[in-house]
Amino acid sequence: MPAGPDADDAGCRFLHVDMDAFFASVEVRRRPELRGKPVLVGGDGNRGVVTSATYEARACGVHSAMPMGRAKRLCPHAVVVPGDMRLYAEVSKGIMALFRSITPLVEPLSLDEAFLDVAGARRRLGGPWEIATWIRARVEDEQGITCSVGVASTKFVAKLASTRCKPDGLLVVPVDGVIRFLHALPVAALWGVGVRTEEQLTQLGLRSVGQVANTPLPTLQRALGPALGAHLHALSWGKDQRVVVPHEPEKSIGSEETFSSDVDDPAVVSRELLRLSERTAGRLRSAGALSRTVSIKVRFHDFTTLTRSRTLRVSTDVGQEIFEVASQLYDALGLDRARIRLVGVRAEGLVPTAEAPVQLLLGAREHGRRDAEQAADRAARRFGTGAVRPATLLDPRSVSTRPARPAGTPEGMRPGGNGADRRQ
Repeated sequence: MPAGPDADDAGCRFLHVDMDAFFASVEVRRRPELRGKPVLVGGDGNRGVVTSATYEARACGVHSAMPMGRAKRLCPHAVVVPGDMRLYAEVSKGIMALFRSITPLVEPLSLDEAFLDVAGARRRLGGPWEIATWIRARVEDEQGITCSVGVASTKFVAKLASTRCKPDGLLVVPVDGVIRFLHALPVAALWGVGVRTEEQLTQLGLRSVGQVANTPLPTLQRALGPALGAHLHALSWGKDQRVVVPHEPEKSIGSEETFSSDVDDPAVVSRELLRLSERTAGRLRSAGALSRTVSIKVRFHDFTTLTRSRTLRVSTDVGQEIFEVASQLYDALGLDRARIRLVGVRAEGLVPTAEAPVQLLLGAREHGRRDAEQAADRAARRFGTGAVRPATLLDPRSVSTRPARPAGTPEGMRPGGNGADRRQ
């Protein structure tokens, strides 16, 4: 199946993105000296179980859910490290935020994988192959780990595709290539086929998906039951009517930027905080929401990450007000020219604009900063993003500090350009 820019992704609205050896990869990121070595994550006692293993360990026959004792016998030189679920959850949060910056239709399956429906993002970001390429570049750049992406016209085939291209791969299954792709796979590839069902199918002489597809439906239903027989028969012909079902409500709106090289100039960071604050405020206004809490994220060159937040007296959707709080939070860190890899601004504690109380001030001007920013929104809708912006962001010296678009990034989109924006 094609996996390059010539891949036929027309009609392929679904992406399945799966991190490669997620827990183990995060541990290797934290301890670079382990790179290239077999690493096992899990309990090291008599009852310990492997929760994740690097591909170097998998080459020895180790896999997740294997007893640690057996894994160490298969791979005696493996390095065993305990798990850190808090760290994994934090990395997962950043990854899912990245996905939601592309489309609101994100269905997480676990900490390290999710389905995305990118049909609505085509016009803005390009085709599914371009979006998948950009996701892989952003995950590696921001999180220091790799992922594999399957692109297809159904969720079922997209998930199979991501599995087939692991690790660190991208596979597009064109609409007219679905049957050819599926029918060559073993029956165990079908969702719903466990050990017992596989034995039943083997007893019928059915070892490939193609053989299941070409078996009369009544035969399958007699052997497996009406529901399972019909289900497997439909999947074997690539029929999967399920849609992406988001199930995590939006609780914040924000933006992040990963610099093309580490930055230690406070003026550069301040300009970026202003840019992110303006972008976050614009998305708040588009969403019809106000924020009561402003938070910042700062990630250093070694991936260490700090977050700070402050709750406001009055909810806001004004970029200048968000920037003032973000700047105060950043200054309070006292970083003294630390090397910074990423900064982010986030608006939390959202309330609908129509339901928020209005703070009246004596002597206030008839038109304030919020009116000016709303006028800028109208200009942006008419003339394009960036038509009106703060003068500070026009400083030509800031151009070289803006993150460069990695190979494969869709035109009009740069790494961090939509960062972890939570709303579209």
